[in-house]
Amino acid sequence: MLAAIFDAQEFFKWFVENASYLFVFVFMVIESSFIPFPSEVIVPPAAYLACTNTGAGGDMNIYMVVVVATLGALVGAFINYYLALWIGRPVVYRFADSRLGHACLIDREKVNKAEAYFDKHGAISTFIGRLIPAIRQLISIPAGISRMNVGTFALFTTLGALVWNAILGALGYWLSLHVSPAMLFEKVEEYNKYLTYAGYALGVLCLIYILWNAFKKHPQKN
Repeated sequence: MLAAIFDAQEFFKWFVENASYLFVFVFMVIESSFIPFPSEVIVPPAAYLACTNTGAGGDMNIYMVVVVATLGALVGAFINYYLALWIGRPVVYRFADSRLGHACLIDREKVNKAEAYFDKHGAISTFIGRLIPAIRQLISIPAGISRMNVGTFALFTTLGALVWNAILGALGYWLSLHVSPAMLFEKVEEYNKYLTYAGYALGVLCLIYILWNAFKKHPQKN
């Protein structure tokens, strides 16, 4: 699965040979920004090396790996947030004010309502979005377009990224107890499939919950 995205195995081998806190941070910034890049080839091997005291990352600490990865994810998320705020937001409003936007039944009032909705529910959406594959990078964009409170965005992005990186770190720790370095990439790719399926299942459950809330009958107020 990872190999289908890019030559993950070659990168994995390079990363194991050169792992450091700096590279964990840099590549997690990339992973969390608009550039598609799997965190699964960063955190688990770094955690594995930290636990086995082998390779270039043998002097790292697994807890610091998770912390540094989370800080990198936060920086990458802010890149998307501000790009959406400075570039995406004006584009959305120009479209809403255009004839084409009106033909698509979109106007400034509806955009304002969408912003208000995300401002109200964006915190939990940001948190859960950090746990869902393919959504992790994108969830920062509506937050930026809707001008979500920066402090709230930072808090829930950090919490979501921390949970995700802790899971990946735990995977690296578990693999350090049961897997040899030669089998590391194969096992990371295998278990990443399960994490991906779990993330998609979480996304489906969240969608069902949103739709249920949207269509359920609310009691009428007297």
